[in-house]
Amino acid sequence: MIITHQREKLINAIIFFAKYTKFCGKTKLLKLLYYLDFWHFRETGESVTGLNYSAWSFGPVPKTLYAELSNNMKPDLAAAVKIVTKDQFQLIVPKKKFDSLYFSKREKKLIDKAVEIFKTAKAEDMVESTHILNSPWSKTLKEKGEFQHIDYFLAIDAYPESISYDEALNRVREREEMYLNFGKL
Repeated sequence: MIITHQREKLINAIIFFAKYTKFCGKTKLLKLLYYLDFWHFRETGESVTGLNYSAWSFGPVPKTLYAELSNNMKPDLAAAVKIVTKDQFQLIVPKKKFDSLYFSKREKKLIDKAVEIFKTAKAEDMVESTHILNSPWSKTLKEKGEFQHIDYFLAIDAYPESISYDEALNRVREREEMYLNFGKL
């Protein structure tokens, strides 16, 4: 059985973003996770959290996490963070310490990069950056329409650290074969 620790990575990324950025509500958090996952995929062919994102009109949204944050947090997430509502703003507040154990050096570097860039940004300030023309979100919204799945392969670009499309495809296929042969936990 292959253990990915994606849930632990997701929860600890949420803790980190909530602790080290200002104005970390649901919308900002979802955008930070989008950057983390798509930057990492661009460099490695794999997301950090395993979330699937959809192109909503106001930006990329991992529907399952959005629903969990909006309705019923699972016990592991509820033990890690709480949502405090003040004047219709839902602030994500960490209840646990961040645990870097689950992250590679590259993943930690990308989490730090997201915090460095968006530390003091409000969600509405980040909208423009996720809506850039030809971004994975923009392409999906234009070509497939609202609420459609955003393909991680759209993150592959001319960025100097980006792997090639073929390399990303090979890595994804190898991972799928391993999961098929050994299982995934």
